[in-house]
Amino acid sequence: MRGLALAALLLLVALGGAARAVEPSERLANPVLEARARAISEELRCLVCQNESIDDSSADLAHDLRVLLRQRIAAGDTDQQAIDYIVRRYGQFVLLKPRVEPATYVLWFGPPALLALAAAAVLFNLRRRRRPDAEPAPLDEAERQRLAKLLQEGG
Repeated sequence: MRGLALAALLLLVALGGAARAVEPSERLANPVLEARARAISEELRCLVCQNESIDDSSADLAHDLRVLLRQRIAAGDTDQQAIDYIVRRYGQFVLLKPRVEPATYVLWFGPPALLALAAAAVLFNLRRRRRPDAEPAPLDEAERQRLAKLLQEGG
């Protein structure tokens, strides 16, 4: 019985993340406009949670952003105009997928550049190790005597 209760609790926790944070009072009456608002809000970051969209977040600021977005759409903004308005107001950070522009080049091109540098370093190191060195230097007289002594003791 206890195991069943634990399983039910785990199922509720797992499904809890699937629930949307959009409240019924926020929704637009027009289903087409509401669908646009939901699609756009999936692209906008919750500035409090930072790792989820405003559509998924239950933070007060996410609620405010959802309401603002719906106001812009109801006022006749296109999707891009609504996004641009929110970006002007809150900055590029509000976008879950930042735009490719000079201010975000490090975000877009930094990781691949570091990966390429690491790969080049590994290849350089492997090539250097594979390169056969010149013939080993011949043993001097002291080393030959030591080697002969070691061979006599071991064999």
